[in-house]
Amino acid sequence: MFFKNKRKINILKSKCENIYEDLKQTTLCFTGHRCQKLPWKFNESDERCEEMKSKTKQQIKKSIEYGYTHFISGMAIGFDMICAETILELKKEYPHIKLVCAIPCKNQDKLWSEEYKKRYRKILNNADIIRYIAEEYTNTCMQERNDYMLKNSSKVIALFNGVPGGTQSTILKAKKMGLTVDIIDV
Repeated sequence: MFFKNKRKINILKSKCENIYEDLKQTTLCFTGHRCQKLPWKFNESDERCEEMKSKTKQQIKKSIEYGYTHFISGMAIGFDMICAETILELKKEYPHIKLVCAIPCKNQDKLWSEEYKKRYRKILNNADIIRYIAEEYTNTCMQERNDYMLKNSSKVIALFNGVPGGTQSTILKAKKMGLTVDIIDV
């Protein structure tokens, strides 16, 4: 009797893995520079930022048309938060899409300005799924967050200006893993 139950559990686990793989095929994540590395810095009304937002929105809409339904944002200030806000805006047109926030640590916003904390909390309050990687900041929680996003996606939309760092590392790892990578140039 015990053996039969164990076999049943293995069958259920196998079915779950298929569901997981199916979900991964319709999930994409975002990676991009924080404001400090962007030409417009924190001025999102800059013409160049507005152009980037438009390109990003078009890439997301195209992805939705190809069947993507889940979108993972790492929720850093800059491209990550812009993408999360874009997904929330597009939910009005595409109510079936889901925003997943992958947060490196629970106190990620601890040192942010009140303006960015308010924006961050508004996104979290409207997200479909929130996944915390660590309780507190660690030297590896940002990388672990990036790894989580890549392991759970089949595509990446990246904002990349050629500057070495976390974005470049994430793009290279995504390509090595066989993920589709769409790069929006700055």
